[in-house]
Amino acid sequence: MDLAGFLNAKAKEYENPLFIEADPICIPHRFTKKQDIEIAGFFAAIFAWGNRTTIIRKSEELMALMGNSPHEFCLAHDPAGLKKLMEFKHRTFTATDILYFISFFHHHYNRYDSLESAFTRSMKRTDKSVEAALAGFYHYFFSLDDVPKRTRKHIASPEKKATCKRLNMFLRWMVRPSAHGVDFGIWQDIRPSQLLIPLDLHVARVARRLGLLTRPQTDWQAVVELTDHLRALDKKDPAKYDFALFALGVLEKF
Repeated sequence: MDLAGFLNAKAKEYENPLFIEADPICIPHRFTKKQDIEIAGFFAAIFAWGNRTTIIRKSEELMALMGNSPHEFCLAHDPAGLKKLMEFKHRTFTATDILYFISFFHHHYNRYDSLESAFTRSMKRTDKSVEAALAGFYHYFFSLDDVPKRTRKHIASPEKKATCKRLNMFLRWMVRPSAHGVDFGIWQDIRPSQLLIPLDLHVARVARRLGLLTRPQTDWQAVVELTDHLRALDKKDPAKYDFALFALGVLEKF
């Protein structure tokens, strides 16, 4: 079997509903309202570093503190509701960061119906990728007054040469069609062909072993290089190979 056939088979094997339960994507799957899916998915993606069981547990904890109605909470929270969040912590993510995130969501959802516009405001339909969307989102997200300096580390940007792994994963969740029951496909103004691979050390290791990545650093340029190679295999949906590369690296220890 050639490389394309091998990766297509692996992507098909792992992109199925059985994947959901043990992955942070299970958090937004507990909601049906579009805005709840967006907010729950955003927090789950941003929390996604380290042990997946812990990521899911802490995401569940935060959703419970928000009354399992994150959109309503962000729009209409009161001091008592915010006080409940003061003891929340996940790794380096603290109540200070949570409160700023909620302030941003309050600001955005009072003006727009969907979080998609927070990304598309900085990109064109003709853009090859979401690079401009990610850079623009960073600046928009931190455009409110009194941004805590410590909170900036939780949102990556290609302008800082970061891989933006967690944001690219979130975009994959929101943009790719839901035909296989995993990703949601609830955003229409970003095309799957514009998505970039969520790159972490596991995916990078597998990609180098398969000859899909030659850059030694795991940084933004590596994201671009790897995605370009994956577009050669499927120009319309390169991010589907995230299922294959992630599973090979984390589940199969390839």
